[in-house]
Amino acid sequence: MTLTLYPAIDLKGGKVVRLKRGEMDQATIYAEDPGAQAAAFVAQGFGWIHVVDLDGAFAGKPANADAVRGILAAAPGTRVQLGGGIRTMAVAEAWLAAGVARIILGSAAVKDPDFARAACRAFPGRVALGIDARDGMVATEGWAETSDVTATDLARHFEDSGAAAVIYTDIARDGMLGGVNVEATAALARAVALPVIASGGVAGVGDLLALRAAQAGIEGAIIGRALYDGRIEPKAALAAAA
Repeated sequence: MTLTLYPAIDLKGGKVVRLKRGEMDQATIYAEDPGAQAAAFVAQGFGWIHVVDLDGAFAGKPANADAVRGILAAAPGTRVQLGGGIRTMAVAEAWLAAGVARIILGSAAVKDPDFARAACRAFPGRVALGIDARDGMVATEGWAETSDVTATDLARHFEDSGAAAVIYTDIARDGMLGGVNVEATAALARAVALPVIASGGVAGVGDLLALRAAQAGIEGAIIGRALYDGRIEPKAALAAAA
């Protein structure tokens, strides 16, 4: 089974950053120009780019639109999936019309499931659900709040909606380079019919091999800090995923 790799560009104040466990005050700036970073990922051979408007996730509306447009302009032909601050049909439609291949709905899936299901139905195959979990419970509002909904229950609620995938993030591991939570990701993938993309904690090629070996419907993996810190060479990552 081949894993699709999604190098991550997290945006804060128009710059490329990485957080630790989603804490906004734990941001490390890795690049001043998001477009240049996107172009670098394209040159390295990645077919997708995972973009998150961190400020938008907290604000509930797009906050780094210029940076996202810069990424789209710098990476023609490469598929971009975008999350953060997409809470209305108008915003969803605008980003898809602007060239985003897939939007990600996170907090909206919990706080406004009717909207999320409507978006999945309106744009079949172009909406992913971002399920961020702390101890198995879904976190929302840029991870500032923890809900009383389990990750599995939320994913099951959208199985028949036309959603493209579930992006599952273990918050405790995100940005910590401690290894991806293969067990929890595989358990979710086995429990639902939707493809699952692993996010949070990928620290080396071994994590990618472990995700592939799980054989549980895990479609891909998002890589962030490990790429920026040079712990994973792009060529080695792509080879391990294939």
